[in-house]
Amino acid sequence: QGHFQEERTMKAEEFRKMSDEDLTKKEGELREELGNLVFQHKLRPLEDTSRLKEIKKDIARIRTVISEKALG
Repeated sequence: QGHFQEERTMKAEEFRKMSDEDLTKKEGELREELGNLVFQHKLRPLEDTSRLKEIKKDIARIRTVISEKALG
């Protein structure tokens, strides 16, 4: 198991329990990880691209939860 196996997608419920500050921080971390993986993938194609999809979905979930909270 590689170190990417440690952290899998989180459910929207988990994100709803987080504060706005934590959500923003988590989104930044995921975007950074996504950027790194995309860069690595361009240099040498990754064998397993599933993590790219997982990160994108988590970012979308975070954006959805932030929107839900903004709407009240």
